[in-house]
Amino acid sequence: MGNIYPKAFSRRFHEGMVAAGQENPVNLVCCAWACSQRYGALVWSGDIASSWEDFRRQTTAGLHMGAVGIPWWTTDIGGFHGGDPDDPAFRELLVRWFQYGVFCPVMRLHGDRRPASEVSRADGTPRCPTGAGNEVWSFGDEVYEILAGHLRLRESLRPYLRELMRESHELGSPVLRAMFYEFPDDPRCWYLADQYMFGPDLLVAPVTRPGAGERTVHLPAGARWIALHDGRVYEGGQEVLLDAPLSVIPVLVRDGRRPELIGAV
Repeated sequence: MGNIYPKAFSRRFHEGMVAAGQENPVNLVCCAWACSQRYGALVWSGDIASSWEDFRRQTTAGLHMGAVGIPWWTTDIGGFHGGDPDDPAFRELLVRWFQYGVFCPVMRLHGDRRPASEVSRADGTPRCPTGAGNEVWSFGDEVYEILAGHLRLRESLRPYLRELMRESHELGSPVLRAMFYEFPDDPRCWYLADQYMFGPDLLVAPVTRPGAGERTVHLPAGARWIALHDGRVYEGGQEVLLDAPLSVIPVLVRDGRRPELIGAV
């Protein structure tokens, strides 16, 4: 019953909205189960903590959503609970999470930042708390430049993402794809939980550890891989150590299928 409830929840809203005349309703929900996508469920992972541990869980959760046929997936970039925009440690987490968000079906910056302050209605009552700033310009000039660049990258992905969404609608293909989905003959791909394919063409390897300036990426055989940010070419069938300064998330283009994206950020 616990698993049936989320689907029934989305179904009830969907049917009511359609009966009221709304076409193709989509609802943001924090619970779902197999077939929830039939009822316009856009799933986010709930009010999670602003921590590296919770960030690491998002990749795995998103891949599981895709595996059961739910294409609409998002997280609260930076986590929901906590995070001080003036704290350098949180700024690093926010940037890495934001980079991951670029390569999610839905990119969403949301959270209850600290410290809170009180606001009042026009008549002076009641007073209630509100979180600190959470816009892309709320984390300092250096972070702003990084986030702005990744927003431009996201915009350049719009045609590709529309293709993925259409394919998902027509064929049920996930947008976030576990590596084995594209490379079932590569044994290593069946055990990778910290990198994934964004559609068939982009390999994404988020940086999910504080202070990391590089990370290891498995490149499946049968393809050549081109780094999105500098155009460097790597042969498949090997594990490589890629530089990943704060401004870079390792993303590689499969066989150069999307040359218009090379050097986009």
